[in-house]
Amino acid sequence: MTRSDTPPSEDERAYLTTFLDYTRETAASKCEGLSDEGARTAPLPASPLMTVAGIISHLRWVEHYWFEAVFLGEEDRAPWTPEDPDREMRVGLDVPLEELVAEYRAHAERHRRLVADHGLDAVAKRPVRDGRHVTLRWILMHLIEETARHNGHLDAIRELVDGTTGV
Repeated sequence: MTRSDTPPSEDERAYLTTFLDYTRETAASKCEGLSDEGARTAPLPASPLMTVAGIISHLRWVEHYWFEAVFLGEEDRAPWTPEDPDREMRVGLDVPLEELVAEYRAHAERHRRLVADHGLDAVAKRPVRDGRHVTLRWILMHLIEETARHNGHLDAIRELVDGTTGV
């Protein structure tokens, strides 16, 4: 994968959006050449939902939650429930990997436009768990952290599943 984490300009928005895009594309690149069977393989016995497919599904729904449900205040359509808080990882196992990645990228494109249309200091419509209304800047930073952390999981899982290592 070619490095794409150098922003086109030296401003905060460019840094945040460039790094989020870079971590997104890194996640998608971890799926290249992996079979659907491999994407559903859970190599860690204590973590049966930690699969490539499950993580990609999780990342897609996490972005939905933060951008659409929290920031815009829209309905939370994510598949998780109080009884099954990791359901987004489970439902990812029923979708072909190519489709999961395409859906993740399509939602990322929608979220890029959303971010472009709002200032970084814009405040979320819904509060987070502690009652605060975070800014779009905070959401972008959180999603960079979330996606980067899961990229580490994707690296390890991919190596365990088929021996492929990343750069």
